[in-house]
Amino acid sequence: MPKVGIRDVAKLAGVSTGTVSRVLNDHPSVTDELRARVRSIIEELGYTPDPSARSMRSKVSRLIGIIIPDLTNPFFSELVQSAEQAAARHGYNIIVMTSFDHAAKEADRIGQLTSRKVDGIILVPSNDFHTLRLPKGLPIVIVDRLLPGYSGIAADHRRGVRLGIEHLVKLGHRRIGFISGPKDSVPANDRLKGYLDAMKLACDGEQNAAPLIAEAAFDYESGRSAGNYLLARARHERPTAIFASSDQQAIGCMRAAHDLGIPIPAALSIVGFDGIPLASMTTPRLTTVKQPIQEIAAAAVAVLLSKQDAPALGKPLLLACEISEGETTSSPQPD
Repeated sequence: MPKVGIRDVAKLAGVSTGTVSRVLNDHPSVTDELRARVRSIIEELGYTPDPSARSMRSKVSRLIGIIIPDLTNPFFSELVQSAEQAAARHGYNIIVMTSFDHAAKEADRIGQLTSRKVDGIILVPSNDFHTLRLPKGLPIVIVDRLLPGYSGIAADHRRGVRLGIEHLVKLGHRRIGFISGPKDSVPANDRLKGYLDAMKLACDGEQNAAPLIAEAAFDYESGRSAGNYLLARARHERPTAIFASSDQQAIGCMRAAHDLGIPIPAALSIVGFDGIPLASMTTPRLTTVKQPIQEIAAAAVAVLLSKQDAPALGKPLLLACEISEGETTSSPQPD
């Protein structure tokens, strides 16, 4: 069966090949009615543009690179999926690479993507202290872990944690424990600041309102260990609620509470952070502060493709989080 070409599409649509090309590239000069008609014929014929030919003609690869620290982290996996969906809406594809949270590997991945002539890079930097070395003229957007001197897009981590703590305070909690993230992580430090902000604002001067903090990695096992640390104390001293800096930590903390015979939420309220799909699958269903992952990815793609102005240096685009109420919070029991 002969391969369907752009001329076949143009002939059936009664337009020029140039018009078909403008439809494929989402050119603003094409009316919505004409765009819908041409795309309908493209779908009917099963026409697929030749990416290499389009790249040679347009001087763009229609490829976006995305570098993340850890593909096993559900947050980063969802970020990649959301970026791929956003890129596809503009006719672009995604190349995903992992830095394994290591600066040298990150630099290598940037070099690989540059050699493949991607049109831009979305980067979640490693936690290693380092300076990015980027080829001139290659657009890059920093996501989640903001770096000074670069355009950045992230959730408002600090305000997001404040929302979660305020939720617990309204329920009557004052002895609120906090599982922080790694101390070298920018989002973790912002979340810790949010916890301290909220505790000072809502509980300043009240008894039993001193910070109760356990540092941990963002994974399940670290959350379980941190939960054991916070909960392995006399009942009148242990927290009545715990805010975890990631949903994976929160789920690990739920396991620690279960192993210690502490019922949730009757004797302990737990709130997570991220809003990963797994949060809605726990029993009881986890209350969490949900990051706007799809909006972050869409904004990063739009900035790379000049569909949206890049954030000014030193003024990152911070997108609001929201509470997703599950079944792991309630008012505290009296001591």
